[in-house]
Parts: sequence; C-alpha cells; structure tokens
Amino acid sequence: MSATQARASGAATEHLGHVVMIAGAAALGGFLFGYDTSVINGAVDAIQQHFDVGPALTGLTVSSALLGSAVGAGIAGGLADRVGRIRVMQLAAILFIISAVGSAVPFAIWDLALWRVVGGVAIGIASVIAPAYIAEVAPAAYRGRLASLQQLAIVLGIAISQLVNYALAQAAGGSASGTLGPLQAWQWMLGAAAVPAVVYLVVASTIPESPRYLVAVGELDRAREVLSQVESGDPDERVADIEAALGGEHKPRLSDLRGRFGLLPIVWVGMAIAALQQFVGINVIFYYSSSLWHSVGIDESSSLLLSLFTSIVNIIGTFVAIALVDKIGRKPLLVIGSVGMAVSLAVTGWAFSFAEVVGDEAQLPFQWGAVALVSASAFVLFFAASWGVVMWVLLGEMFPARIRAAALALGTATNWVANWLVTVSFPSMRDWNLPVTYFLYAAFALVSVVFVVKYLKETKGRTLEEMGS
Repeated sequence: MSATQARASGAATEHLGHVVMIAGAAALGGFLFGYDTSVINGAVDAIQQHFDVGPALTGLTVSSALLGSAVGAGIAGGLADRVGRIRVMQLAAILFIISAVGSAVPFAIWDLALWRVVGGVAIGIASVIAPAYIAEVAPAAYRGRLASLQQLAIVLGIAISQLVNYALAQAAGGSASGTLGPLQAWQWMLGAAAVPAVVYLVVASTIPESPRYLVAVGELDRAREVLSQVESGDPDERVADIEAALGGEHKPRLSDLRGRFGLLPIVWVGMAIAALQQFVGINVIFYYSSSLWHSVGIDESSSLLLSLFTSIVNIIGTFVAIALVDKIGRKPLLVIGSVGMAVSLAVTGWAFSFAEVVGDEAQLPFQWGAVALVSASAFVLFFAASWGVVMWVLLGEMFPARIRAAALALGTATNWVANWLVTVSFPSMRDWNLPVTYFLYAAFALVSVVFVVKYLKETKGRTLEEMGS
C-alpha cells in the first residue's frame, strides 16, 4: 500500500459520518433520476387517452426523455469544470422543477414531450454530477460504497414513484385518468416530482464544493478547508497531490480525451462499460412482466405488486453490491454479475420459446411462466448486485483527474444512447423472434465477462490521484 493509500485508509473512519451526509445529499440527484424516469410509467395509458393519440406517438413522447438525458450527460462534464459541481447540481434541480410543473399542465402532446426532454436533460446532468462529486469527496477505503449511494437512490426513487402513482390513482377513484381537484391524477403524478426537486435544490446549496474542482480553479484555501472536513492528514499534502494529478495549472478540455483511434484507451473502456450495462437488456427484461405474473395466477389488477416486487429485488441487489464493492473489488463483482445475468437471460429466452406471443401479450403454460418469472427476477438481482452499481462507481473514479469530468460525461452519454437503442429496437426484435432477442442479451452478458477480464483495471483502494498510473 502506498503512503497516499495509507493516509486515505486511515482517514476513512474519522470523517466518515460527515462524508456520508455529503454523499447522500449529492445522491438526491440519483433519486430524482430514478423517480423521473419511472413516474411516467403510471401515466402512459391516461396520457394516451387524454390527448387521444396512438401508441406510437405516446411512446415517442415517453422516450423523448432518454434523448434529453444523453444531451444532459454530454454537457454536464464541461459545465462542471467551468462553474463547479455544486452549481451544476443546482441547475439540474431547477430543470427538474421546471419539467415537473410543465409536465403537469401540458396543453398538447408535443408540449408534454418538450417538458419530458427538459426533464431528460436534468436526468442526464444528475447522472453525471452525482458520481463525479461523490468520488471526489470520498476517502478511497469507502469510495465504492459511498458511490453506490447513487444507484441506491435511483432504485429508491423508482420505488417511491410507484407508491406515489398508486396512492394518487387510488385517491382519484382507482384510475390515473380520474380527477383530483382541478387536475387529473396523471398530472399530479408528473407534478409531484417537483417536491423532491426542491429538496435537492436546497440540500445541494448546503454542501461544500469538490476540493478537486477548487484546486483546479486555484482556490487552494477553500480546498484545504474542505479536505480537512472529509479527510485526515495534512491538507497541504493532499492539495499538492491533486495539483500534481491535474498537471499544475492545466484546465480540463474535451480535446484532452483525444488519443489513439480518436480517444484515449481509458475513455474507450469507460464508454464500453457504459454501453454494455444497457446492452444486456435491463430496461426491457420485464417488458412482459404482466404476462408472466398472469401466467402464474396473479390477477392483472394487482399492478402494484408487480411493480413493487421488481423494485424490492432491485433494492436488495443494490444493498448486496454496497456490501461487497469495497471488499471483493469492482472486477470480481462485475464478472460474477455477468455470468449470473448470462445464465438468467438464457433461461428466460428458453422459457419464452414455449410462449405464444402477440404484440404486448405472451401466453405461457404455468410451468414455463414460473420459470421465466424466476429467471427474469434472478437477472434483475444479478444486475442490481453488480453492473447496476459498479458502472456508476467506475465512471466516477476510473479516469485520470485531468479528464475525469469530460470522460465521465462522455461515458454517461454513451449509457443513455445505448439505453435508447435497446428501448426502441426491442419491439421490432420481439416481433421477429422473442427468444432469440433474450439470447442476444445473454450474449452481450458473456461479452461483458471477456471485456472486464481483459481490459478493465481494478480501482479498489486507490486514491483518485493514482488513477491512470
């Protein structure tokens, strides 16, 4: 262990409580990330009915947030380097508020799509800035677990949005189209996101700026003050370490990412990790969840049970990852998760080969419905316990300090584009051959095993200033 590592490890417990509070505050962006991406699901049918539009236009409106997220992720790094991590968090919170209010009172479907894009930009910004900030304030010995708070916040945001949707629908007579005061329930669902967004804005205004950003802009006294709050040891030495890692007075630029084959190898690795996390099909694996539950005897009206079960599995897996990421390391956790996902996806595809599929409905015999339900749930568990958490941890810590914000933004934008590609391609692939579609996702899981083993460097226990060395 190097002297820097020893200092970071020894510092871990003394300031851990304070750092956990800071990291938790930053992770509120992840909560809004999960809440905003999930809340629309409970409103889709009501939106289609309210505006009297077809499923294609409704789907385009709903998915428009994904492209906004790619844009937000792409600009977040440059903004973070110019105006600081805290200002970018505040910007994301304001955009969340604007999107929530606008989405609650749209006058046309295109108007709603516009507000969804604004919310998507906020999601993209939050998905970049939270892991970057947490990685920059966390002691090395606990960085993996603290960075995992981002994914935990995401899955909690998803679960809370489902509970809020259910409560509002029940209050409106059991339907998202029902009326609550001057608005329909689906409008309250979308508008309710403004509440956690206001909390995020307030909390983000109370936490300290990243010491690494402060060093980069020459505010060394403020950097020493923040470092003394989050780490033990001599702040002057830590400032010197950060200055050396940043290359003295060098200000980060997108051109710093250039290297062989257009980009630096480490940037290509980060982009590949981000894309593979989506190419395993996590956002479509439960596309037929209602059909699977129905095939094993659960009434379709029990929609809250279906949604909450998946969220609970997701949360359990996330806690598993938090417990293991700093103990066994990033690479072993990813490999275990990939193998588990590959097997689970292959079994799911095999089970669906016994189904009669017509559009959004899949009729399975009881025994194969049970197999598909168990294997799909196992996939979610393996994903949440590995790639769901570790990708965000890695993107926040794997890049050298001088390119971290820009490279993290590019990696996160890649993740959102891959998310969109999988989402829009699934219906066509499903109609072509559903079992083969799941086998393809299983193949990507196997590819991820090879990629991680061959190209990914372990980052466990290393300070951010040692990355790239």
